[in-house]
Amino acid sequence: MRILITGGAGCLGSNLIEHWLPRGHEIFVIDNFATGKREVVPEVMGLTVREGSIADRGLVGECFAAFGPEVVIHAAAAYKDPDDWVEDANTNVTGSAIVAQMARAHGVKRLINFQTALCYGRPLTLPIPASHPTAPFTSYGITKTAGEQFMLLSGVPTLSLRIANVTGPRLAIGPIPTFYKRLKAGQKCFCSDTSRDFLDMSDFLAFCDRAIETDAPTGVFNVSSGEAHSIKEIFDLVSAYLGLGTMEVPVVPPAADDVPVVALDASETLKAFGWQAQTGFENTIRRQLEWYDKHGVTDVFSHLKAPPVR
Repeated sequence: MRILITGGAGCLGSNLIEHWLPRGHEIFVIDNFATGKREVVPEVMGLTVREGSIADRGLVGECFAAFGPEVVIHAAAAYKDPDDWVEDANTNVTGSAIVAQMARAHGVKRLINFQTALCYGRPLTLPIPASHPTAPFTSYGITKTAGEQFMLLSGVPTLSLRIANVTGPRLAIGPIPTFYKRLKAGQKCFCSDTSRDFLDMSDFLAFCDRAIETDAPTGVFNVSSGEAHSIKEIFDLVSAYLGLGTMEVPVVPPAADDVPVVALDASETLKAFGWQAQTGFENTIRRQLEWYDKHGVTDVFSHLKAPPVR
């Protein structure tokens, strides 16, 4: 199968490449390397990489014409600076519209969009069903939600995935790498009084295998464990893993641009795909920390603004 992945040098995209190349799929990556890493998409047989922005219509058109993808995985997203609304709009809205139009123009069989759970805003019910109204209130959430609508408008069979916090190789966002890096360095930490839904990479990859099947369902689905775990739980697990024992840590209220609790209801995903998460929460975190032991933590990004200096 010929699979084009936008943002293929990011965490999710690069793990999909490592998972799918040995299975004989041919993969084409478009990435501007704003947050992705060049070294994770080396020159190997079956993989083609084109540097550039998905907001560049000419470049995207050339890639589609040259490769002729059967399936498109739209993983590219701008989130590096919460205040850079223009870059978020260029990549997440304009770029998504261009990718969707090119998918239609080149007869792509399936278009799979990676969407943030922040599209739901502050949820009215928990766990959050995929039918929950969208109500984003941050630049990242707003622009990703607009981009998703262009995907669904394309006329191409489209599957849009509202994804939990996926953990695995090269995770560079969120509390797990933050706590690991800071505690290893003997630095102070704080926890926001929030909870999130965490999903092991192995479960995510197992779902994606089903998602690219020609006769797989289309529409909007949550991909998640369905459980919410507090950021303090993450801190305690990292502290214990590093042999630091029980540590006192400030727990601060959620910031203005944060959501107190995110847990996604994946029951409809189970019905449609026969898939559900298999890896428990503590094993998910432990496997992530073991990966950091071997490979370290480099950049750490966040969708959220830095809190005021206390």
